[in-house]
Amino acid sequence: MIFEELKEFIKDLNKLSKKHRSISEDIEVVKKVLAILPDERPPFSYRIDGLGIETCIIKEKKIASKSFKGKGVNSGFRIIYAHFENEDKIVLIEVYHKSTKEIEDKQRILNNFK
Repeated sequence: MIFEELKEFIKDLNKLSKKHRSISEDIEVVKKVLAILPDERPPFSYRIDGLGIETCIIKEKKIASKSFKGKGVNSGFRIIYAHFENEDKIVLIEVYHKSTKEIEDKQRILNNFK
């Protein structure tokens, strides 16, 4: 599986790493899982539809982090990615903590994949 990251994703990651030091490690674990199981797996991930694009965009919920150990089951990050099944590629679009943002940046998705 080939992984790519949008510039905006890297900015998100750098910003989050200031407060959550383990996030880079956590993302590497997520990449290992996505390399094996890249498709949606409700209730932990689901496809974002209704954007008018052909690319499969998936929102991964409840990403565990060492930074949140002991904080409860509902703490965690969200990752938005595009899965290109024919190319065996995943493009990481966005990462955010669920307490700071409720929903994905649909404009970012449209700007990069329409």
